[in-house]
Amino acid sequence: MATELVKVTINGKLFEVPKGARLIDVCREKGFDIPSFCYYADLALQASCRMCLVRIEKMPKLQTSCTITCTDGMVVTTQSEEIEKAQRGMTEFLLANHPLDCPVCDRGGECELQEMTFDWGGLEERFTEQKNYYAEKYLSPMVANDSQRCILCKRCTRVCDEWMGEEAIEAGGRGAHTVIGTYMGWLDCSQCGNCIEVCPTGTLLDATYRHQTRPWELAQTISTCNFCSDGCQMSLGSRGGELMRVVARDRYVNGINGEFLCVKGRFGHPFVNHEARIRTPMIRYKKGGKLIPATWDEAIRHVAERLDNVADQHGRNSIGVVGSPRLTNEALYVLHKFTTELVGTDNYTTTDAFTLKPFFDNLGAPLATHRDIRYAKTILLIGGEPEELQPLTGKQIRQAVRNGGAKLIIANPVRIRLVEQAAAFLHIRPATEDAIALAFANPSSDALAAKKAGIETSEIDAVRQIIADTEGDLIVMFGGELSREAQAVVGQLASVFAADTRRVLFHPLPLFNNSFGAHDMGMMSGAMTPSEMLDASGEAIRAMYVAGSFLPQHLEDREDALAKLDFLVVQEIFESETTAHADVVLPASSYAEQDGTFTNNDGLVQRVRQSIPPVHQSKPDWVIVAQLAKELGMDFGFELSPSAVFRDIGENVPAYSGMRYPLLKDETNPIQAKYIVRQTDVGDALAAVRNSVEALDETGEKIYGTPKVGHELFRIGNLTDKVPQFHLLASGNPRPETTAISPLYQITVGR
Repeated sequence: MATELVKVTINGKLFEVPKGARLIDVCREKGFDIPSFCYYADLALQASCRMCLVRIEKMPKLQTSCTITCTDGMVVTTQSEEIEKAQRGMTEFLLANHPLDCPVCDRGGECELQEMTFDWGGLEERFTEQKNYYAEKYLSPMVANDSQRCILCKRCTRVCDEWMGEEAIEAGGRGAHTVIGTYMGWLDCSQCGNCIEVCPTGTLLDATYRHQTRPWELAQTISTCNFCSDGCQMSLGSRGGELMRVVARDRYVNGINGEFLCVKGRFGHPFVNHEARIRTPMIRYKKGGKLIPATWDEAIRHVAERLDNVADQHGRNSIGVVGSPRLTNEALYVLHKFTTELVGTDNYTTTDAFTLKPFFDNLGAPLATHRDIRYAKTILLIGGEPEELQPLTGKQIRQAVRNGGAKLIIANPVRIRLVEQAAAFLHIRPATEDAIALAFANPSSDALAAKKAGIETSEIDAVRQIIADTEGDLIVMFGGELSREAQAVVGQLASVFAADTRRVLFHPLPLFNNSFGAHDMGMMSGAMTPSEMLDASGEAIRAMYVAGSFLPQHLEDREDALAKLDFLVVQEIFESETTAHADVVLPASSYAEQDGTFTNNDGLVQRVRQSIPPVHQSKPDWVIVAQLAKELGMDFGFELSPSAVFRDIGENVPAYSGMRYPLLKDETNPIQAKYIVRQTDVGDALAAVRNSVEALDETGEKIYGTPKVGHELFRIGNLTDKVPQFHLLASGNPRPETTAISPLYQITVGR
């Protein structure tokens, strides 16, 4: 349905704008700057700062533009002596208790209050009363607080409530003594730091970056997060070859996430410059010996010779190649090319938790973007825990329900926190997600599915009724709990739920930043899974080339698998359980040290840009593989240019057809991969799912209780292990003896 337009005159210029659009947004879109502190486009109205004043014809007094919607014939003035006088008066009130310490404030150079005051100039402080004093303190290992700088815009409290659903930070006190803080003096939440991001002054600060440098000394590089599949855009601030901080402020980038980042994206970057980085190539010349530092030429030559020997003795399929879903598309593409065209083995895979291939082979509807989620009317979530594993997706779901009235349906063995927003919750037995997929795909299986999942058939009927009664977009989400066959079945659910008033979209929830890219570049099409390859070690698989590391769940009960190999090559950032058995270790670069692309769970292809030079002797993964290929006699011809690799991707990967780096430069308008949408026959998959559901145990007990906030976000991994603050969070975020001193100085973290 077309949007109704109305005519609005702003500062003498006539515009046609959507009826009901918020006036402040319209003015800013048309190039008329309107100051504000409390207003934030993605939050509920506060209307307390009174800075966004405008004159509207036929209205008796100045109006706050954040509370006014556009109507036909409206005549608006945004700049006049009357308006500036009122705004100056409000600013003077805001400065009445504000410390004049811009030169030492960490927010200096990025403070909205400072910028507004400097723009006007000539602002006098006529209030001589003694200022209220509040001591600086730490609210958590991540967040510092200087209450004196607070102007009570309450952006932070609204972000905490509306985006995160946590209500961990709130305003306390009354009148002139109102301050922002926490209920118990300590911030017990997901530590996302979005309260810091949206704060217009230096009230809330990044405790990990505080007092290290000034904003104008940082070189800002727009890039993409490397922690989860949401693909949040962010700005990497570096100085002197060191990555100093990560932000998502709109002044630098306006990506799919706006100013949102999770705790890992915002605070997990210190691993990049960590002293434990693998510094140089290393060779273990005999089993059980030590890894000896070597030159790159020596290491590449040694790897080529050993791989040739294994291929000659045992055949090319005796070599297994393993990629990581953390690698760039360029690295995965070159690795697949190396595997299939040069090594010639069918035994390749990625170290992902699950494969996306069955889903994409049976994709029956387009993928949903995060914007689609935000404005969806129905969301069906099968398994997964997006608020912990894909935080931006969790935030969009929460806002779709809270601000858009969406109906959220959850099928999960765990009462995840999003259940609080759910219109229907199917509390199923553990490991019965396939039963729910079966029920939605084949209503005749309702009784079987309900019996195995431990729910009533009436609950499934109620969900169908919710979907049938709701117009607008339906988003189908699923986590990694679904089997390969169930993924194929889910991919065709669009034909089940389709209606004239409803668009069906899909949104898988893979764990890693480039799981989609690993599929798109072909690395999920190999003959073996990671577990199967490890089980075949020493027999069918005699040598292995691993770009990254195996996951702990892959190595569980297979501790000796890698030791059985004749030859193991690992390219990694840090030592791991995988490198412990390696005959050759090659130092790889992090996401901050290379150019490339990631593909997020929207299917959006996003740029990764080099912020700092490679640390030590590390090299991008694709460069390492290309050099090895050249040593083995095949020159890919990319001439050390990631843009050349991506050009090849655009020519040979159908979903990326025609894409080039210049087309991806606008983060506000990302490009989605062109996945094939088709109707497929999933009869065999449906039968397989039914058979597996019939075999499910009916005695499993349901899990009660809601998981603690951060139980996945704070989990220590190979990267977060290098960030001391994460150890504090993982150990329960203990409150120090005093909040006046950084917790890191007071608490010893046990390793």
